[in-house]
Amino acid sequence: MVESPSSQHRRRTLALASVVAAYVLSFFQRFAPAGIATDLAAAFNTSASSLGALAATYFYVYTLMQVPTGILVDTLGARRILLLGGMVGGAGSLMFGLAPGLELALLGRTLIGLGVSVTFIAMLKIIAISFEERRFATLVGLSMLIGNLGSVLAGAPLSWLAQVTPWRGIFVALAGVSVLLGIACWVLVRERPTAAGKPNPKPIFDRALVLAGLRSVLKNRDTWPTVCVNFGICGSFFAFAGLWATPFLTQARGMTRAVAANHVSLYFIGFALGCVLIGALSDRLGKRKPVLIVSSHLYLLIWLVLLWGEVLPPTASYALFTFMGLVTAGFTLTWACVKEVNAPLLSGMSTSVTNMAGFLAGAMLQPLVGGVMDRSWQGGLAPSGARLFSPEDFHAGLLLLGAVAAFGAIASWWIRETGCRNIWKPPVQVPTDHL
Repeated sequence: MVESPSSQHRRRTLALASVVAAYVLSFFQRFAPAGIATDLAAAFNTSASSLGALAATYFYVYTLMQVPTGILVDTLGARRILLLGGMVGGAGSLMFGLAPGLELALLGRTLIGLGVSVTFIAMLKIIAISFEERRFATLVGLSMLIGNLGSVLAGAPLSWLAQVTPWRGIFVALAGVSVLLGIACWVLVRERPTAAGKPNPKPIFDRALVLAGLRSVLKNRDTWPTVCVNFGICGSFFAFAGLWATPFLTQARGMTRAVAANHVSLYFIGFALGCVLIGALSDRLGKRKPVLIVSSHLYLLIWLVLLWGEVLPPTASYALFTFMGLVTAGFTLTWACVKEVNAPLLSGMSTSVTNMAGFLAGAMLQPLVGGVMDRSWQGGLAPSGARLFSPEDFHAGLLLLGAVAAFGAIASWWIRETGCRNIWKPPVQVPTDHL
């Protein structure tokens, strides 16, 4: 029985919705340490560098899984890995919530990162094969807008909830949510839908083809500017918003925990809106590069304002963080850029290579910033036992993040303009009889 176009569209939308729901949880788990940083430092009696390592564990495993996830999505399909990811992420959340010490908490965060690492690339693949190419950036932006609800919830709402109920119980409950979402993806996602109604070839794992495809992506010089932009912009975003923003605002800017959490939530709201607005703007203009250049340089300018050190009035401070989130979202165009300069069948691998760079940078920068701050720490302690740092300590750490953001902005000039369409061409084969 042939499905009607409306039935196909409804099925594709439900499948994407199930993955986006899992993506919401992924975002929450990614940024949750920022909302409960003080609670974690007190619960596990950690230094700044140890707290950074606890938060960064998620990013390390997420980074390592990006290319394997791209390969699995391109070969074995999304359903299996989304189900498995939900199960593993649920086990990690349960372990993290029940961990009596730092070692088991680290293991729990590792399993969380491993479980949710498959969600984003699977989502990109489903959008790429199920919907029209001209709508790719718009749909990715819309999916990220919804997904960013998780990051918003990881800000002020989580900070408030952790003050009225033990933070451990929150992560135990999330373990069940993770498993249920994995099952939902298994039930709703289909491996071979296309926008045209014709099925894609059934995914098959062939080691030689996988390696050849990965080599093709890595040897493509147009891949690497997108990698560098993601490393600089996305990496500094993950390190700051994912951990150090709340301690910076409370200790260096003298804000209450609630006001600091509101700043972080506005950052995430701005980022969520930016994801859909910048993607839609790029698709409407038919251009990628100029939008990416402007947004990345505005992002760098805001870092210069933060490093300037002046305390802004509350309204200006809230507006700055909201706008910072909006322009941070410019890096999301790198996924469209890299997809459009590589073979269409390798969209999973190409986007995963670029995505890996941002998570690698986040994994490196979170503990590095903490290490820089620990070196100048003067011994101050909060009543809870957590370390207190001076504005000068934070300035040294944030200077590192600003430098990485500058690297990403400079790299945007080397992005290849695609005109919002795939411009990849297979290499020209030289006839052997002419050699």
